[in-house]
Amino acid sequence: MTEATNIRNLAIIAHIDHGKTTLIDSIFRAAHLFRDNEQVANRLMDSNDLERERGITIRAKHCTVNWGGYLINIIDTPGHADFSGEVERVLSMVDSVLLLVDANEGPMPQTRYVLMRALRLGLRPIVIINKVDRPNARPDDTLNKTFDLFIELGANDAQAHFPVLYGSGLDGWLVRDLAHDPRTGIEALFETIVEHVPAPSVDPQSPFLMQISTLAWSDYIGQIGCGRVLHGCLALGGDFVRTVTRWRDPADQDAGWDVVSTSAERGVHMWVTRGLGRVEVDEVSAGDIVWIAGPEEIGIGDTFSAPGFENAALKPLEIEEPTVSMFFLVNTGPFSGNEGRAITLRQLKERLLREVRINVALRVEDIGRADGVKVSGRGELHLAILIEEMRREGIELCVSRPEVITRVGLNGAVLEPIEQLIIDVPGEYQGVVMEKLARRKGEIVHMENNGAGLVRLEFSIPTRGLIGYRTEFLTDTRGLGIMASRFTGYGPWKGEIVSRFRGSLISMETGPVTSYQMEKLQERTTLFVEPMQVVYQGQIVGENARPADLTCNPTKCKALTNHRASSRDQTAVLDTPRKMTLDQALEWIAEDELVEVTPKSIRMRKAILDADKRRRMDRQRQTSLQGA
Repeated sequence: MTEATNIRNLAIIAHIDHGKTTLIDSIFRAAHLFRDNEQVANRLMDSNDLERERGITIRAKHCTVNWGGYLINIIDTPGHADFSGEVERVLSMVDSVLLLVDANEGPMPQTRYVLMRALRLGLRPIVIINKVDRPNARPDDTLNKTFDLFIELGANDAQAHFPVLYGSGLDGWLVRDLAHDPRTGIEALFETIVEHVPAPSVDPQSPFLMQISTLAWSDYIGQIGCGRVLHGCLALGGDFVRTVTRWRDPADQDAGWDVVSTSAERGVHMWVTRGLGRVEVDEVSAGDIVWIAGPEEIGIGDTFSAPGFENAALKPLEIEEPTVSMFFLVNTGPFSGNEGRAITLRQLKERLLREVRINVALRVEDIGRADGVKVSGRGELHLAILIEEMRREGIELCVSRPEVITRVGLNGAVLEPIEQLIIDVPGEYQGVVMEKLARRKGEIVHMENNGAGLVRLEFSIPTRGLIGYRTEFLTDTRGLGIMASRFTGYGPWKGEIVSRFRGSLISMETGPVTSYQMEKLQERTTLFVEPMQVVYQGQIVGENARPADLTCNPTKCKALTNHRASSRDQTAVLDTPRKMTLDQALEWIAEDELVEVTPKSIRMRKAILDADKRRRMDRQRQTSLQGA
């Protein structure tokens, strides 16, 4: 066992792509976690295939290194706003944070959010100005903006007097003085951690007490809870009491909280993190971050305490509510089961309930639909990651367009989620970006020229105004723009937003697409399919140049007769079709359309495949609107 005085618990927090996971690679090398000649992959903490492909961290992960007799527990947190729920919970397990800020970009939306959460918990951050070796790096300006952010967020004197390190996580060096210190190694980081991160404030002699901050699931063991032991110790097989607490009103936590239930439990399995893996132990003690299995059900914020000390229950952890929802539906298309495993509604619910066990920011509601359920999350990416994971498991399903979750204010007014949007864009594209965002109810808050040809624009915009904009933004800025957003709260409904000005090109027949017909269609549409690709009736095969939907027959063949034209046949010249990714398809579809997801294909289709039924539904809808 390690004494609590030699333990340091901290989390690494930052905006997406500011270098958290890369810095941890350098920490591993400096702590000699691997042999000198061992081949080690980059971004070791991003162990999930999706994380490596997208270059982002999705789940918070734990690791431990030893340095100078100190046991340093490090938690790598996601940087994307859609996974901010992971950050909120793990901050309750640590005593300090490493705040990484890109020397070029400076503080970004997620930087503000995670720093605000850390300051509210009374943590004293260590600031690392990362990527100072980049050509456009501005470390002094970045430090000044970071200090201003501390003051703006209400940091006290101790928090605002933070230690600063400069360096490059990729190259593996950090220094206190950028001008004079040699740029080799990260010993300065370890020394700063030991000096400025306080040891856990615990009492080993008190009765056992811990709170669950993270969940995991094993098909063999069941639910697993993770948290920091606040007091006392627990032996393997030891008895404890699980206390469940809930906020009286999640929207108003000043209303207090109540104890919902208590139950007697036993610690069947216990682990601690050592290096990158978990090691099963016979006893856990105060100060360490541990994993415990035994209770049949474990929830975020549950208190584990020694028998007889149920009154020591801790208040629930704050969990942000979902802002975006969509319907997950059974695949009813004519190609169902051809490329994957067609599941029933019961199987779909079981898969989503397994996800809810560990993904606490997710909500699943059965609203009585015979073909699917409503799933809510923190954003489009949050739900798209879940869909991609299900797809890779061989599951086929259909999903609807993301919709924002509204609330009703005290005066009965409708409230919608509002986001802070920050855009870095070359000056020549500034006008088109501001024009497009104004149509989406975006309001300019701040504008700044960094002197390097880039203009930083800050907007306040409804969440629904960003749905479908990312692809359009990349097209308008020729891929040179950078955008980042974060949820800031609920505000008054901003009015109707028309985000899509072009209709769908819909197939009226089932069969393989022909080059003969594609050559004619591409003159007035943008196609999503290629020759010989099999499509079905009701499938969307392209984008119309006009707002209205257009029905066509992409399977039409050239008539084979003995009549020859005066000019000889010419080879068809076809444009490259636009291949839609899952994220792009979710952004593009309209309210009456679905995305069909299979292990091999991403298709877009009308919710009602038959054209005659669609026309009848439209007439009924128009009649009802006129009657209203």
